[in-house]
Formats: sequence, structure tokens, C-alpha cells
Amino acid sequence: MSACRRMLYLVKHRSLLTHVRRNLTTWSPVGAAFNARPHRKLDLFQKNVGLFGVPELSCPAGFQVATEKALKNTEHLVEKAYSSSPGVQTVQCFDQLSDELCKVADLADFIKVAHPDPAFREAAEKTCIEIGTVVEKLNTNVELCKSLKNLLDNPDIVAQLDPDTRRVADLFMFDFEISGIHLDDTLRKEAVALHVKLLDLNNEFLVRSHMPNRIARSAIPEHLHLHFATEGSFIQIGGLHADSPNDLVREIAYRIYLYPNAELMGCLEELLKCRYKLATLVGYESYGHRALKGTMAKTPGYYTSLFFFSHNRDIFIIQTAKDFKMMRDMKKKLSPRHSELMPWDHPYLSGVLRAERYNIEPSLYSPYLSLGSCMEGLNNLFSQLYGVSLMSEQPRAGEVWSEDVRKLAVVHETEGLLGYIYCDFFHRQDKPHQDCHFTIRGGRQCQETGQYQLPVVVLMLSLPHPTKGAPTLLTPGMMENLFHEMGHAMHSMLGRTRYQHVTVTMSCFVLKSLIPSLGTRCATDFAEVPSILMEYFATDYRVISQFARHYETGQPLPESMVARLCESKKVCGAADTQLQIFYAVLDQIYHSKPQNRSTTEILKDMQQKFYGLPYTPNTAWQLRFSHLIGYGAKYYSYLMSRAVASMVWKQCFIEDPLNREMGERYRREMLAHGGAKEPMLMVEGMSNLFATNTDRISCLPTNICKAPFCANSLRFRHSSYPGFLPDYGVVSPLASCHI
Repeated sequence: MSACRRMLYLVKHRSLLTHVRRNLTTWSPVGAAFNARPHRKLDLFQKNVGLFGVPELSCPAGFQVATEKALKNTEHLVEKAYSSSPGVQTVQCFDQLSDELCKVADLADFIKVAHPDPAFREAAEKTCIEIGTVVEKLNTNVELCKSLKNLLDNPDIVAQLDPDTRRVADLFMFDFEISGIHLDDTLRKEAVALHVKLLDLNNEFLVRSHMPNRIARSAIPEHLHLHFATEGSFIQIGGLHADSPNDLVREIAYRIYLYPNAELMGCLEELLKCRYKLATLVGYESYGHRALKGTMAKTPGYYTSLFFFSHNRDIFIIQTAKDFKMMRDMKKKLSPRHSELMPWDHPYLSGVLRAERYNIEPSLYSPYLSLGSCMEGLNNLFSQLYGVSLMSEQPRAGEVWSEDVRKLAVVHETEGLLGYIYCDFFHRQDKPHQDCHFTIRGGRQCQETGQYQLPVVVLMLSLPHPTKGAPTLLTPGMMENLFHEMGHAMHSMLGRTRYQHVTVTMSCFVLKSLIPSLGTRCATDFAEVPSILMEYFATDYRVISQFARHYETGQPLPESMVARLCESKKVCGAADTQLQIFYAVLDQIYHSKPQNRSTTEILKDMQQKFYGLPYTPNTAWQLRFSHLIGYGAKYYSYLMSRAVASMVWKQCFIEDPLNREMGERYRREMLAHGGAKEPMLMVEGMSNLFATNTDRISCLPTNICKAPFCANSLRFRHSSYPGFLPDYGVVSPLASCHI
């Protein structure tokens, strides 16, 4: 971007600077935009442009209009695919077909969980179901598959395809195969029926796994009522209260929130059975084998043996035992009468140990970490690494779903506009409490227009609003989460894939994980690498020193405080990682061959073998494991991605985290390809480490051992959704509580 244009932009947004109290320094436009409440002029004559600028979506009924338009275009593209001669144009037609459906489905997938208006959410949900049904039909359309098969079966034509086009063609064929296209009519119909049933089961489990439980107020001591929400004569518990200093509050929350629900248990059992049946029907040994095709791990057995049955497991067990001993000693000190270490103690006591040893009370850091200063830091980092700037833009009427949503244009110094990031950062009623990234529109080269379709994403956080006296102040954990999610966003922005089908489409909600043609084309165990790598930047003083300043005095965050924060992450790191290993193993076992025992019995067994803290009777943690939907058989991805991110950081950025040459190399080798290149080839291109595929994978467990643990990205986080409250009676969940 030219110096003249930058100056005009600063002049245009100079009014924002006056809204933020600052004594010694001033904010940049992007910093001011996030440190002040939005000031939007009311213009009664301004046209409603619709959500994300889609004209049809100015009202809930517009979703039906947009859906019908997309389906009409889909019919035309299907006919075009039937009639086109085999060649590059075949793949381009398939990709345009995928894009036509994704542009509506991805947007609806977000709106159905994020829009404050129930009418919009309901309309978006209907669109998701309608598009999903069409996709299932397309994935089993024999004539459509034949048009692609005619291409791939012709060696002369295949030889002329460039690598990206060949990979996309293979991915589309893979979608047909896992949907049962090769089966006879009877079995293919059975596969479709299973797909449809799984849509319903996944959605039911995802929603109900977040619902709160309740218990009679009389079952809980009156002095503890203030710690929980109340509803008439009931106490409502919508989470684990893992950070509560009161051990009895933590225990009550754990026992009630995780108390088994028979209907939800049945839903999960049926879901796992259907996944296995579908996988075997289309030719796979298990659902895990089907899910891991195309990932870095390749197969469940190879991954499991490397992580859990090598010498690294012994390292974890020894260090985890030391961590648990520290926690037990701390619990004896805090609660002499109830000193046994239990699962509900782990998150709280590990935090206490970190804070006590290194004095990292979050309130000491927050004044230096205003939201605006953190956004300035991200802007500076991206500018130095990639030549990219974040520029605040005023949304048009009807473009956003809440007035506190900010819009950022991502602009490269020579390439121009790369895409848009909508920042839905602030808490509001009925908003999911989970930090996440949504793709609204994927990037692709449009053959029909000759232009590049710019990516659009949403970042969702749940931060406190700024007040009259202060901007939004972040804890270190919130700041790292912000950097983590922005890593996903920049992966989308900096990718420049020719095909939408291999763009970065990472989302934590249901639709993408259920419909193959709308799936995450960047391998799941690679997709978290850019976001986890950003956590390393977030804790490096050379980066932090550029933006962490006291919001009132302008004083920089002392280097000693950053050093203490980094050292604190090593405390109980093995126990935290061991917990994630337990979750990953549990996920793998659930998606292997049927075990002929209940999911709770499997949980109890795996917890004993791979965690170390005792199972609590009459609890079913697996019913809150919502990652079984979007990350089914792939929860290990967090650990795998952390290992890869650790390698990249140590080899490429640890010496100079602001090195432009290395930033450009990182973009070229890892970010630009989306899912158009094998993930391990991207890692190899960046690190030049490995001679063989075995070398590539086998070093990963070691890197997990050595990588600093960040609880924010690996610790399982629960969300709370209002809704049906199952009545479990009065005292049964608390029968063994220390009340």
C-alpha cells in the first residue's frame, strides 16, 4: 500500500482516536477501533445490503431465496459437468459446483449459531438441512461421478493436469467413494440413509452436549447457591466451574454437569454404531481409518503406536506422576480434610501452582493487554512477517449481525486486498462461549470472471465489553486465544488456492464435519499448526514488547513479567499433556471396531490407563465431549499440530520472530497451499528435516515432550447453551459429595 493511501486512511479514521483515553501515546486506527465502543451514524435512508453483503439476507426469509438460487445454479452446473469433455474444465466445473453450495451453506452454518435473532437462526438451520440433503444426493450421483471418472481413467489427459488440478480431482473422487458411489443401488441407498441419519444424530449430540443440567436447590448447601445460576426451585449448572477456588463447588459442578443422561447416551452409542457401519459399508476397516485418510497420521494404528506405545509414553508417565504429586501437596495445604486429588482439581490446582511459583496473577497483566493494543500487535507482526496490514472498515447497514462486530480488510503492500475478517469478539446473551473461526467464503480463481474470489472469515470470541473508564482488558490466556484464532484467519487470508475445494475451511461446528464435499480440505491435523504457531509469537518478548503497554500510562510490560509467564507454562505441563493424550486415545477407541461395552466402561478403562486420576462414579464425561462431532477420530490433531508448530518455531523463528524472509518462506511453503498439497510435504518444505515419512512422523512425539504446553489451546473447553434441562431428581448425582 502506498504511503499516500496510508495517510488518507489515517485521516479518514482520525475521529476514532479521540474516543480512547490515553496519556502518553495514541492508538493506530486498528487499535482505536477495538478499544472504543462503535460509533455508527444512524442513516434511515441507507440501504440494507444483507448479511456479509449478500442482498437476499436482509431478512430471515432471504435464506430460502438464496438457497433456491444456489440450487438452481447447481442444476445448471451438474448438466454442464455431464456434457463437458474430460479435461481441466471438468475439475473447474466440479469446483464451481462445490463453491456454489458452500457459499450458502458456510454462511448459514455460522448464522445458525451466532445470530441473536431466533428467526435468522431458524432460517439458517433450514438452509443447512436443505443444502446437506442436496449434497448427499450429489455424492451418490452415478452420472456425475462418471464424468469425473472418465477424466481420471484417461492417462493421456491426466498427464496434462497440473499437480493442483490432479489433487482436486482425486479429492472429489474420494468424496464419491466414501459416500458409497461404487456400491450397488441397494447398498448405495443404505449409505445415503446412514449419511442422513448421521446428520440428525450429530446435530442432536452437538446441541445437547452443551445443555446445562439442574438439581433441586435443597440438595446443595445454601451458602453455595450464589456460585450457580438458579431457576425457581432448581440450581442450574452449565459448566465445570473448573477455576473455582472452592473445592466443593468444583466437585458439585463436576458431578452434576457430567451426570449421565440416558437419552444423550443412547444418541452417542447410536452415532458411533452408524459411523462404523457407514465406514465398513464403503470399504474401510473402521470409521477411524476412513477419517484419517489424507491426514499426516494416515492410519489410526500407526499414529497410536507412535504416541502411546513408544518410550515417550514412559517419559510422560514419570513426569505426570511428579506433577500430580505437586497438586496433591497443594490440595493438602488448601483442603486438609479432603486432600485426595480428583479430576475436578486438576485445572484449578495447576493454575494455583503456576501463580504461586511465578506470581502470574492475570490482573497484573491485563492493564498492559487492552484489546486495541493486542490488535496493534497483530497488525505490526503481520506487517513485518508478510507485508500485510489490518484495516478497520465501517460495516454497511445490515452487513453484520450485531452492532459490536468489527470488520477488517486485510491488505498486502503489493498484492492489494486479500480478504475480510469479521471480528465478533464481545460477549452477548445466547452467543456460544467457544472461541472459534468460521469460513464464510473460500478463496478461488474464478474462471468465469477471471478474478480471484476473496476469502471471508469470522473470528468469534467472548470478551467483556469496554467500559466508560477503560477499554476491554485481556488476561494472558485471552490474548493467546486471540493470537491462536487470528492464526486460523491469516491461514485463510494468505492462502491463494486456485480451487475452492482445497481452500482453508476450518470450523468447529457441525455442517463441515458431516458433508464430505464441504469438508475441511486442509488436513485436520495440519489445520491447527498456523494457529498454535501464533501462540509462540504471543509469548515471545520481542513480539510482546512492540504492543503491550499500560492503557493509562503507556508504560511497557516489563520483560521479567513475560519471562515469568513463559516459565509458568512448564509447570504441570506433562499432566496437562497427559490429559490430552487420554482424550485422544478415547476418541480413537470410540472410532475403532466395536468394543462390545458401553462408552462409559471404555472411558473408565482409558482414564485409568492414560490419565492417572480416578474415574468418578455416576459421571459420563464423554457426553460433554462435543469434539467427537467435528473432530471424530481426529482429536489427536491438537497434539500433532503442536508438535509440528514446535518444530517450525525452533527451526525458523526462534532466532528472529520478526524475520521477513522467514515469514515469506512460511507463507510460500505452508500457508499458501491450503489443502492443495500433502501436509507433510509442506512441513518438509519449511523445515528440510526429514529423509523418510517414518522420520517425519516419529519425531513428533518427542517434540510434544519438548514443546511448551499452552493450556488455552489444548485444554478442553465447555460451552453453555440454554435449552432443555433434564431433571435428575434431588440427590443422586451428589450421593458421595463431601457436603
